[in-house]
Amino acid sequence: MPVPNGLLSLFPLDTVLLPSARLPLHVFEPRYKEMIGECLERKQPFGVLRAKDGEVAEIGCTAEILNLVKKYEDGRMDIITQGRQRFEVMQVHPERSFLQAEVFYLRDDPGSATPEEVSRAMELHGEIMKLAGSEPEGVSDVNQQELSFHLAGSLPLDLDFKQTLLGMKSEPERLQAVISFFENILPNVRRTLHVRRKAGGNGHAS
Repeated sequence: MPVPNGLLSLFPLDTVLLPSARLPLHVFEPRYKEMIGECLERKQPFGVLRAKDGEVAEIGCTAEILNLVKKYEDGRMDIITQGRQRFEVMQVHPERSFLQAEVFYLRDDPGSATPEEVSRAMELHGEIMKLAGSEPEGVSDVNQQELSFHLAGSLPLDLDFKQTLLGMKSEPERLQAVISFFENILPNVRRTLHVRRKAGGNGHAS
């Protein structure tokens, strides 16, 4: 059994944070105002876990607080965070008003995706971005071992898929999963856009 790497404060949310993805948060519950206040004071990350149907996922991602955008008089905060390290919860500590847990940080198995897989993933991602009205991205500034996370994190994809991706320990495996997912959703994205364009061309605004 893996040895825990340390104690981490946890923030269960109805989302999946991936490494390198940005996550803006409005913090308003007293327990999380306390938790984020401590993280800011100590310059520590916290862990984001997906909360679904009253249960919390065992695998999550640490969030580094990049910027305290605004602090309100009642203690509420607007913050910008970014995903960093994946972790697995080993033992929960419920003593505080917010959850803390002993966690084990996940590391990838050795291996890299092929140039062909990288090219295919970027091609599919670029087409989806164009259909959505956004500019495709380059890969020059992206850590190649986190390309799968970057591509998936930049789109509003299915949370179950993102959670599965978070638990995979091989970048080639993750990138293949991303390629398959993009190939599956592209026909629907094209179809939806076609219907919208067709609807927009009919009738007249009153």
